[in-house]
Amino acid sequence: MAITTKVTSVHAVSTIQEAREQLDRYILQGYSRDQLFVLAHEKDRTERIAEQTHAEEIGMNEEGLGTAIANIFRSRGAELRAKMRSVGISEVEAERLESEMDRDRIVVIAWGGKPYEDDNYDPNIIYYPPII
Repeated sequence: MAITTKVTSVHAVSTIQEAREQLDRYILQGYSRDQLFVLAHEKDRTERIAEQTHAEEIGMNEEGLGTAIANIFRSRGAELRAKMRSVGISEVEAERLESEMDRDRIVVIAWGGKPYEDDNYDPNIIYYPPII
């Protein structure tokens, strides 16, 4: 399915039920399932949540071959930050969201569809909870 470019939106939630509800809201807003991602600090938890919520995991299509290969050699935290950076999340926000995942939060992303590399990021991402 073709990705329709929209604003990227990121929510940090506490439970799988909250993740499912947020994903449903994104669907109602017009995002397609292949634009919806979940992340948790533990890889197996991310896989379980993605399966239970019918969401995607950020993979090679979104992060690119170079990042996907580099992630093999990264710590889990560095891998998560690289995955988030590939969908436009800034380095500072990726670090903040990873610390949320350290506290067992789940990051739910509705991706606008534009891939990012290096230090580029999307300044228009909507975060919830909002940046203070």
